[in-house]
Parts: sequence; C-alpha cells; structure tokens
Amino acid sequence: MADAAGTAEQGAPMMGAAQNATSEDQLARVLSSLSEDKAEDVVQIDLRGKSPMGDYMIICSGRSSRQVTSISQKLVERLKQDLGVLARMEGGEAGDWVLIDTGDVIVHVFRPEVREFYQLEKMWLPAQQAAATQG
Repeated sequence: MADAAGTAEQGAPMMGAAQNATSEDQLARVLSSLSEDKAEDVVQIDLRGKSPMGDYMIICSGRSSRQVTSISQKLVERLKQDLGVLARMEGGEAGDWVLIDTGDVIVHVFRPEVREFYQLEKMWLPAQQAAATQG
C-alpha cells in the first residue's frame, strides 16, 4: 500500500499546482504576463467582499485586435504552464474584448475604443478612483 500511496503522490504535483495556486499567486502571474506582453492601462480591482464571482478583476488594453488576442492566448498558456490553472477564455475570435476567467481572477482585455465604450472601471471602482483612471 505504501507503494500505491507513493505513486499517487508522485503523480499529484500537477494536479496539486492548480489547487495550491492562491488567488494572489494567480494575480501576480496575470500581472507579470500582461507586463511581458505590453498590455496598456492595467487596472487592478479588489473584488473580495464585493462580489462572489472572484477575488480580483483586471482590466487592460491592447493596441490592436491582434495584440488583444495575443495577450489573452499567452496569458491562458502561462497560467496553465506555470501554475496548473485552467482558465476559460471567451471573445478571442474577434479580438475586441476578451474575457479570461480563472475562477479567482477575472481579466478583461480590450481594444481601447471598446474599453471606453463599456467603461467597466466605473462599475467596479469607487468614483474618485475611476475618475483618476479615466484621466
């Protein structure tokens, strides 16, 4: 039985990685990935205690549809490779607005015009902070 337990433990690290990746770990990897890919106007919103949908929301922009799609695809790949986190992605085909959901961190990647139209920051940030990000 000890061998069976040992084998199970050896096979567990990849499964355990997703379970052990805290929302703060995911947030840090998201922010570093966005920085690596030159995402612009990155806004971090703490959702803890405000919404059950996740702990953090990140809103950022890419300069073009191609960059929005690239930022999003690379982010999903890095989360899986580095943390074992399987993220869901929606909207990648058009490249105007891509939503990535890890369960703990929600990321919105927009083209600037689309971001301006929806103004998600205004819904989630205190009025003074939202005004400062629009500045």
